[in-house]
Amino acid sequence: MADINQPIEPDEPNGLDGEPIQAEGPDVETHDNEGPGAESLGEEELTVEDILNAVAAEEADPTAEHLADLKRVTAEYANYRKRTESNREVERERAVGSAVSALLPVLDDLDRAEKHGDLEGESAFATIAAKLRASVEKLGLSTVGTVGEVFDVTIHEAIFQQPTPGVEVETVADVVEKGYYLGSTLLRPAKVVVQVPA
Repeated sequence: MADINQPIEPDEPNGLDGEPIQAEGPDVETHDNEGPGAESLGEEELTVEDILNAVAAEEADPTAEHLADLKRVTAEYANYRKRTESNREVERERAVGSAVSALLPVLDDLDRAEKHGDLEGESAFATIAAKLRASVEKLGLSTVGTVGEVFDVTIHEAIFQQPTPGVEVETVADVVEKGYYLGSTLLRPAKVVVQVPA
């Protein structure tokens, strides 16, 4: 019975008569470090060190193609940042605009109360109105439409035309309801009475 702890010797390839096969002839070459089926092509083998040196040489001496790629990526990133900043500002203005639009009827009521004299003095109502107006102004809200300015169809809505002698251009005679800008966006045009040439 064979001892299982004894190391097994690899068999040598044998010929028909049990003798080891010998390579014969001057044309036969042996290659100790090559795997099965490898062929000798007469070319030098690249080592890892050779590859690393080649990569380092390319990095040390960038070609025009690499520089063009770098410039393109830099320009794309700069454009991306500009678009992102622009979109962020537009989204902020839109969100603030939707919130402030809900307050426009309240601001209209404050204007009517001011015309009737309800906001005079140091009353609590006058203080609250002043704080509310200051708060929406901080958000970028500004009014449109004052008496005496030239009528502009882009920011005014004429609810009545009043022929007036001596008037040469259409002019705002009265502001029925103020218009509002939020930054550069017109939230609502001003409703006005317009004096027109007679």
